[in-house]
Amino acid sequence: MKCDNCFERINKEELTLNKLPVGKTAKVKTLLNTGISRRRLLDLGLIPNSIVKTERLSPSGNPIAYNIKGAVIALRKKESKNVIVTLLHEE
Repeated sequence: MKCDNCFERINKEELTLNKLPVGKTAKVKTLLNTGISRRRLLDLGLIPNSIVKTERLSPSGNPIAYNIKGAVIALRKKESKNVIVTLLHEE
């Protein structure tokens, strides 16, 4: 399912993965896409309630490197904008 009308910032605590700042950590809430692209993201470890951290941004801003379950994975913005995450507050 493509989400053309999705907001990049859902509410105060939720946002799309591509908008998670470098160094910040979030918990995956849901995936908006279906089919093969959804399966690929699930296989990479982006399952609901998993923890993800933005590690690096490429010089052009695309792709973005994320730490998912101890592995650093690079995703393009068009892939990561379909992942809704909840920002975790660091104590």
